[in-house]
Amino acid sequence: MSVVDKSAVGLDARQYHIAIAPGEVSSVALLPGDPFRVPLVAEFLTDVKEVAHNREHRTMTGWYKGRHITATSTGMGCPSTAIAVEELARVGVTSFIRVGSSAGLQPGIAPGDLLVSEGSFRNDGTTDAYLPKGFPAVPDLELTTALARHAERIAGAAGTNSFRGISVSDDAFYAETPEWIAQLNTMGILNVEMEASALYIVARLRGLRAGMVCACSSNLVDGASLYSGTKADLQAGWMRSIEAALETAVELEL
Repeated sequence: MSVVDKSAVGLDARQYHIAIAPGEVSSVALLPGDPFRVPLVAEFLTDVKEVAHNREHRTMTGWYKGRHITATSTGMGCPSTAIAVEELARVGVTSFIRVGSSAGLQPGIAPGDLLVSEGSFRNDGTTDAYLPKGFPAVPDLELTTALARHAERIAGAAGTNSFRGISVSDDAFYAETPEWIAQLNTMGILNVEMEASALYIVARLRGLRAGMVCACSSNLVDGASLYSGTKADLQAGWMRSIEAALETAVELEL
């Protein structure tokens, strides 16, 4: 019997899931969940190239204010996010900024507002395969501070708001009961999404930098669900979150 060591195979090859080879991407990647939001990142870029689109992972590259930028979709949830981050790291990405959708859990957060994560409550199963539950899922401090600053400026210019705090990464979208939402609110959790904990844990283990700025899609304690006609505000928020991420990449020379 010859047991495969997944950490040692395919390191210098085109990656199996994201279909990218070393040298095809930059050192910084913006990570939307939805492959159809990758072109939204590309709207800010020049000399845009589509590198690959395999399964849920779509990748485009381009330039923003002199920085080479990559955008790769992770798909929904921690399992596919962990795969995307692991494989992007193998081909040369060293900094990651998630730009996605997230539901607010505190009153006063409106659809389209920006949400910067200072850490993630690990309510997922993927990160348990990497580290014990007591290990914190935290983003890079310098990156997060820059994201928060740019998010506040960009949101303010648009007449919207930016918030920062602890987020939670859940696995099961439709298992979030009113009781669970109320508990998260009482704990002071700012927002809920499905990917950040895997991003932070993998990045920390692999010596990478990671952060997250999301657009608010809904507010689960103010009665605004995804079915409440919030999409136009969310789409505007996406563009502001992307701009904040790109400005951070330029400032920090990621």
